[in-house]
Amino acid sequence: MVSEGKSVVVSKLKRSRLIIVDVVRGLAIAGVVIFHLVWDLDFTGLLPTGLSRHSLWLLFGRTLAGTFMALVGVSLVLAHRNQVRWGPFAKRLAVIAAAALAISIVTKFVFPQSFIYFGILHAIGVASLIGVFFLPLPMKLTLVVGIAMVGFSYSYSNPMFDTRWLAWMGFAQQPPVSNDFVPIFPWVGLTLIGVSLTKLAIGLSADEWLRTREPSGKGTRSLAWLGRHSLAIYLIHQPALLAIILPLAALLR
Repeated sequence: MVSEGKSVVVSKLKRSRLIIVDVVRGLAIAGVVIFHLVWDLDFTGLLPTGLSRHSLWLLFGRTLAGTFMALVGVSLVLAHRNQVRWGPFAKRLAVIAAAALAISIVTKFVFPQSFIYFGILHAIGVASLIGVFFLPLPMKLTLVVGIAMVGFSYSYSNPMFDTRWLAWMGFAQQPPVSNDFVPIFPWVGLTLIGVSLTKLAIGLSADEWLRTREPSGKGTRSLAWLGRHSLAIYLIHQPALLAIILPLAALLR
């Protein structure tokens, strides 16, 4: 009986995953690695100065961040369809919070003037916490709130939010410099939009339609693997890149 119960749970968990979601997340994390590779090469003088700060390249980075924030909402709905599984949710949230704290501490020592005080992992943690409470709420309400969060962030700002203690909310006129800044407004709004659109898609049985047409092949499996391990890749890719690029830059000078 215990074995059968575990099999049912595993089956449900497998059905909650969509390969296409892992693939999209895999593409996004691959984009993050490329984005930071260019930043590192620019920082060390191995690429033309200013390339990593070009408006189109920054737009690419913002698109990646937006993809991850929307996927938080998608994953919340897929993982907790009928009832929130608080145990796994709390464990995942704790891992993200610990990783975000580690990023802040490390970057504080390495880049004290532009350390990451509220980056993508911080935003994902807060978005997960907010998003999970919207899961039982009506889809239309969640969509309206998400759109309102995005819109409000572009219509209101105040210099009182310009300190690191408040800039993370998203209303600063001139937020403190950071190597990665993803405030609650507007970014958590994308998570709520992701929640609502995923609910709508499931209501239309789009998830079942996708399962019957799941992509296959080596490329798909590779991207899906990247997607399933995106947090680990995010944490190790910069130290790995810098371990190669910094000695190379010193050698070529």
